[in-house]
Amino acid sequence: MDNELVLVIEDEDDIRELVRYNLSKEGYRVLAVATGEEGIAAAEARHPDAVLLDLMLPNVDGLTVCRRIRSSPRTERIPIIILTAKGEEADIVSGLNLGADDYITKPFSPRVLVARLRAVLRRRLADADREDGESPLQRHSLTIHPGRHEVSVGGQPIDLTSTEFRVLHFLARRPGWVFTRQQILDGVHGDKYAITERAVDVQVVGLRKKLGSAGEYIETVRGVGYRFKE
Repeated sequence: MDNELVLVIEDEDDIRELVRYNLSKEGYRVLAVATGEEGIAAAEARHPDAVLLDLMLPNVDGLTVCRRIRSSPRTERIPIIILTAKGEEADIVSGLNLGADDYITKPFSPRVLVARLRAVLRRRLADADREDGESPLQRHSLTIHPGRHEVSVGGQPIDLTSTEFRVLHFLARRPGWVFTRQQILDGVHGDKYAITERAVDVQVVGLRKKLGSAGEYIETVRGVGYRFKE
């Protein structure tokens, strides 16, 4: 850890202070704000190393903030952990589908929160190191550039969330191989990622829609999972 800056966007004063205190104690620099508007502005101005984002914010909610962060070239690669009091699958899947990297439900243990944050930051560094040494993949009409996190179909750029990109890259690296939903989750997020396998189906639906005719390269293997067409 190199004194990373963490942006905390949480409207409840006691939770915001709890998070700020525990992260500061672990050596992180913390910028804590109470509204979505402040969070978006802070992400653009300060470019934090990670964002802890409450979904239940007044006015501009957490999902909107997540979407705005992911849509800006300056902030699109910043890891986001969503905080949700509901713990409902729909909220979690919505956040992940917008590009969040992880989630934690309230009430949470500060130790668990710090551990999840460390895991996301480690994964970001590992992804960057691996992608720096990888050449673009050419699969049919698709070009996947790991280092730039860019995808194009027939030369036309396609805008994917970070999670959609990782799912596509994971499958495309091994054309013809069949992966279960759990294997895809483990490959994209790590084997400690506690999220329903339905999240994979959501990502695949989004990918196929964005890829257009190239979406047919992601094939469903009934009763098993998915594969990328050879």
